[in-house]
Amino acid sequence: MIKVKICANKSIEEAQMCLDAGADVIGILVGQEHNSNDFVDKYKAKEITQFVNKRCAVSLVTHLTDATKIIELTNFIGNNIIQLHSDIAESEVEKISKALPNVKLVRLIHISKDGEICTDYKKMKYVDYYLLDSFNLQTNQVGGTGLTHDWTKSAELIKQLNKPVFLAGGLNPDNVKQAISLAHPYGVDVNSGCKNEFGVKDKDKVQAFISNAKS
Repeated sequence: MIKVKICANKSIEEAQMCLDAGADVIGILVGQEHNSNDFVDKYKAKEITQFVNKRCAVSLVTHLTDATKIIELTNFIGNNIIQLHSDIAESEVEKISKALPNVKLVRLIHISKDGEICTDYKKMKYVDYYLLDSFNLQTNQVGGTGLTHDWTKSAELIKQLNKPVFLAGGLNPDNVKQAISLAHPYGVDVNSGCKNEFGVKDKDKVQAFISNAKS
């Protein structure tokens, strides 16, 4: 069955919402470099992770590119996945991999709206999962953009990659089934598509997203 990650959780209440709906992974954003309103500090991230208590996987999503800082964050927070952005040097990823051998690494591949691959993923040596996500050059957002991309192009790339792939970018409860049927990913990842008009996680949308994805 397809795996579902609900990203950008900022509170215990949101984490509980994801757990109740059957999420496989929750994402917590710490270490900001690009435009986003979804980041929390490491203390809140640790609080959420301890609350989850291994009932699902917890992914640290970070813009940081310094291995030492990322390793320190992970040791403090207690997450078992790290999602790295594509501008981190492979030498830094190697340090993370060696220091945290039991922590899975998610490597981001940026996709433009028309499906153009904008990341040299072939240089990535240390990877457990890939994440295909839309990016918005105009707003300097490298995730959580709310923008979709060409899922048929994603399907072509997924066939070429030798690791499980999560699909992200503009997904919501209404389009996730179509995205899965076209791209055939290992999992899906959602952020803005499960928020209400105030930019807060919506319980009904989270439940609908996970239900539709897994069905």
